[in-house]
Amino acid sequence: MIIRFGYVSHALSLWDCSPAKALTFTRWKKLSEDERSAQLHYVTEQNLKHTLRMIHYNIAHEIFLYRFSSSMVPLATHPEVRWDYKTPFQHLFSEIGTLVKKHRIRTSFHPNQFTLFTSEKPQITENAVLDMSYHYDVLEAMGLSNEAIINIHVGGAYGNKQAAIERFHMNLTALPLHIKRRMTLENDDKTYTTTETLAICEKENIPLMFDYHHYMANNESDEKLENLLPRIFQTWETIGLKPKIHVSSPKSEKEFRSHADYVDLEFLLPLINHLKKFDIDIDVMVEAKRKDFAALKLCEDISKIRGIKRIGEATIEM
Repeated sequence: MIIRFGYVSHALSLWDCSPAKALTFTRWKKLSEDERSAQLHYVTEQNLKHTLRMIHYNIAHEIFLYRFSSSMVPLATHPEVRWDYKTPFQHLFSEIGTLVKKHRIRTSFHPNQFTLFTSEKPQITENAVLDMSYHYDVLEAMGLSNEAIINIHVGGAYGNKQAAIERFHMNLTALPLHIKRRMTLENDDKTYTTTETLAICEKENIPLMFDYHHYMANNESDEKLENLLPRIFQTWETIGLKPKIHVSSPKSEKEFRSHADYVDLEFLLPLINHLKKFDIDIDVMVEAKRKDFAALKLCEDISKIRGIKRIGEATIEM
């Protein structure tokens, strides 16, 4: 089994390299028309150039798993702002995508918690479709729309989880099929358990993005991990990609759901022991606060376990 490790959006090793510099609607509204356009272009260009720097950093450090920032294009979906961000920056989108494909880096997006399909309000569903379309359009501009994924959560329960799940299936029909094919669903730390999310994924033919930390925080009604993992991995066969999972560890016992700076190997050992039983390659997204530092440290820590060999800066063989 080959396991690759990656991190979320911002390489902390790099100076002043945020891919999510912002331009708020409040600030945008105060600007003149020319200033609005200039600021939108300036911030977007900075975010794309910083993303490009991080792709180069990932290549240099053999990190072949990376999550793009959803905020790389400011106000892209705001109803009063919507603007053509692809035409002026197609050269940067293409450059990013070319590097990603050349070095076989697996990429993804993770829209925020407001992108959901369980709401009773049509506007919420319309906004979710709009946001998913934005993420897909960015991937398409990069030439990655046939390989990258867009991961979201099921959404709220609104006091009646079964009714919300039924709405999810109904509301999801509003999402264009080509975007749905790039979609994954993640189990929650409070609301939808792994078992519940898996049932939704199996019905919709959507891969499940298993989050181990969330499972540990919300598993009172869940099945055992050894029963869940084979079914979870099978959902990835629908899009022909190796399974991918999320890992992190609690900040403290009191703040169990919050992410620590690094991943505690002891917390992860039960999962590692289960993974040893499978003869498949998987990818692991590290969601710790220290991002690239945490991903590389976890790879180093795991490689010290007997029977596990480090074969790259962010890759092990188990």
